[in-house]
Amino acid sequence: MIEFAHPEFLILLPLPLLIIWLAPAYKERKPSVKVPYFARLVDVTGEKPESGAVLLSRNNIQRFFIALAWLCLVTAMTKPEKIGPAIEQQKSARDLMVAVDLSGSMSVEDFTLENNKTVDRLSAVKQVLATFAQHREHDRLGLILFGDAPYLQAPFTADITTWLTLLNESEIGMAGQSTAFGDAIGLAISVFESSETKNRVLIALTDGNDTGSKVPPIEAAKVAARYDIKIYTIAIGDPTAVGEEKVDLDVLQQMSDITGGKSFQALNREELQQVYQEINIMEPQLFDSLSFRPRTSIHHYPIILFASIYLISLSLVSLRFYIKRKRLKTLKSANEVN
Repeated sequence: MIEFAHPEFLILLPLPLLIIWLAPAYKERKPSVKVPYFARLVDVTGEKPESGAVLLSRNNIQRFFIALAWLCLVTAMTKPEKIGPAIEQQKSARDLMVAVDLSGSMSVEDFTLENNKTVDRLSAVKQVLATFAQHREHDRLGLILFGDAPYLQAPFTADITTWLTLLNESEIGMAGQSTAFGDAIGLAISVFESSETKNRVLIALTDGNDTGSKVPPIEAAKVAARYDIKIYTIAIGDPTAVGEEKVDLDVLQQMSDITGGKSFQALNREELQQVYQEINIMEPQLFDSLSFRPRTSIHHYPIILFASIYLISLSLVSLRFYIKRKRLKTLKSANEVN
């Protein structure tokens, strides 16, 4: 199918007819020969004397080529486009931010992998998050790392491979030893502000209580609720710990309740994996299906046709004059022989 990007230029098609109708005929002065028997010549030929000008005329072939050339130029100006078959694309309908605690307590080795190898909390989180991320191919994932302060490690992206690479590059203590949990929520809110997706989810994972945020976690959760951000909090590690390493489960529960999310507690790798499976069930993947038809401009084809017509016409005119000169030369040679 072909469509015109600028069909308004089609109004120019009758312009040559309008010019022929309104504009006077072109007259060109030519030299003439005076003869004493001009009046007798007029009587013989029956022609009526007029002013010294000749009206040039064109044959039908010339008229056809001129009309076709004008049609090509106007068609090129309308910019014809070839419309291809419909193509469907799937676009993410959810932005999902993951906030990971990198405080010193994440180095405690109290998680066991499938091969019974004991690893620190961050290593277990990385492994489980890798499985979780690979099942979210229709969501845009972001990553915030926090300790003394929060840092945006990865903005929202649909490139899961790059997101996992940035997660694996994170190390315990690289953001400091404390837990600025409330500030991490605040940073997530500011990132979500630039997001066009209305379905917004934050998964916040920590193994300690807030120790120095400028904004308390509860207040940050209230602001998140106003921005329609749903928070899922995950507490990991030993619940009997004391001091900064003790997780404030009540605060995490309140944050989830305020935003319409849910609070979880994971004491080992199996429970952590189960948490992400539950989140997958509660927050199934969303995507928008977009359909479009590719457009390819073909305005150059009328221009090529116009150029071809011009070259062919020029060649035919040159050939015509060449044959005419050759005939005259032949006749002249025959007359000289006679």
